[in-house]
Amino acid sequence: MSTQKPSMRVLDKLPQVQRRSFLAGAAGMSVVPVTALSMAPTALHAASFKVLGSQTGATLLRMARDIYPHDKLADRYYLQALMAHEKASAKDAALKKMITEGVAELDAQAKRRFGSSYAAIPKEADRVSVLKGMEQSPFFQKIRGDMVTGLYDNKQVWPMLGYEGSSWQKGGYVNRGFNDINWL
Repeated sequence: MSTQKPSMRVLDKLPQVQRRSFLAGAAGMSVVPVTALSMAPTALHAASFKVLGSQTGATLLRMARDIYPHDKLADRYYLQALMAHEKASAKDAALKKMITEGVAELDAQAKRRFGSSYAAIPKEADRVSVLKGMEQSPFFQKIRGDMVTGLYDNKQVWPMLGYEGSSWQKGGYVNRGFNDINWL
């Protein structure tokens, strides 16, 4: 009778680029306006904020990346989550006021402590210290709370974070990796 343990399942976490999809993406780049190519990615994304304004959008994007830091995730996933605030602000003046005043206060605290706006502070640890000073504010709680669902409910993000998705439809985890730990 053999007591050999099953080998651990290893998942490839890197996205696979295929020639066909790469060429399709490259062909799509030819229709991008030249002005968009000259803009920094953060400025390009922040320009999507028509109601809240591009400066507020850039600060919110930087804030979201600092609250939920994932180097593997592109700005577009954070932007998708923040667009809920943009849409809601178009319909709710009180929400728009809370967000714009919250960003103004965040920038004011950053300027008092570091001499520049929040998004312009180069060190992440310094930006986080400014955020810690505001973490009890309704503004911070609103952004943080909405980003949890906005970012982590995005099924495009799951593979990049190593989450395979819900398992109950496939019979649960008991027979699909629950006992894959062979290093104990």
